[in-house]
Amino acid sequence: MITILGAGAFGTALAISLARTGPVRLWAHDADHVAQMGATRENSRRLPGVVFPDDITVSAEISAPGPEDPVLLAVPMQRLRGLLLAQGDALGNGRLVACCKGMERATGLGPTGVIRHCLPGATPAILTGPSFAVDIARGLPTALTLACDDPAAGAALQQTLTTPNLRLYRTVDTIGAELGGALKNVMAIGCGAVMGAGLGESARAALMTRGFAEMSRMADALGADPDTLAGLSGFGDLVLTCTSDQSRNYRFGLSLGRSEAFDTSITVEGAATARAVRDRAAALGVDMPITGAITGLVDGQLQVRQAMDMLLSRPLREE
Repeated sequence: MITILGAGAFGTALAISLARTGPVRLWAHDADHVAQMGATRENSRRLPGVVFPDDITVSAEISAPGPEDPVLLAVPMQRLRGLLLAQGDALGNGRLVACCKGMERATGLGPTGVIRHCLPGATPAILTGPSFAVDIARGLPTALTLACDDPAAGAALQQTLTTPNLRLYRTVDTIGAELGGALKNVMAIGCGAVMGAGLGESARAALMTRGFAEMSRMADALGADPDTLAGLSGFGDLVLTCTSDQSRNYRFGLSLGRSEAFDTSITVEGAATARAVRDRAAALGVDMPITGAITGLVDGQLQVRQAMDMLLSRPLREE
């Protein structure tokens, strides 16, 4: 049995895909939401119009998984610690696969780092890469990275979580995989802001390229494998989220560039992550001017034109 904690769009989409090959338990903290999904057999709040397969069971209760049964943690990054601490008795020795992207604001840790800190007896992993929930739910082909520093556990998880439309590539580099997923959200905000302000496709391409250089510098400073950043969890996810308005981070950036209000009920992981990355980069002595400028936009300290002028006025250098 696969358990998925979090009935947002992505958790629901994973449940739908995985239930095509076996039983899945989908958990939500809201009992009314659980009742609604059970009665209608769809998640009309987050993923309307996609009917649940018969093998999905919805529940508001969390029970201890079997020793080899994976638990997917599909909750926002900034809520991950609270869930782990609240459910530690049930999850403490499990195979826990984070499906969130970001860096914890208070600690600068990524998802697997938070799992290790909260539940030392668990086996942490992360599932990340270029993907939109609606594509996964509709059975469209999607390739993701599964990172787990325990090779045997990673191989078992890869087999269990692969479906006809989900192809998983395995790595032991959890640091690189989670950094790619976290930092691309920051760059997606910046790209949205560039397009929202009407600065053009060329400016967006430049920001993506130089943003990827910043991502690589941070990964190198933290000991990640540079090949990981060049793969699905880094470059692949960067391309997707910096070019599509299906990305919440990109849409948030568009609103900043247009000086428009943004729906505060929508989770924008890149906003909190930008602040965490800026602080951690400063502590490590890593030069990340684009991240700093995007943080200024998010915090309302800079306008898009000011941020671009600041970046363009930096000293000329070799690429």
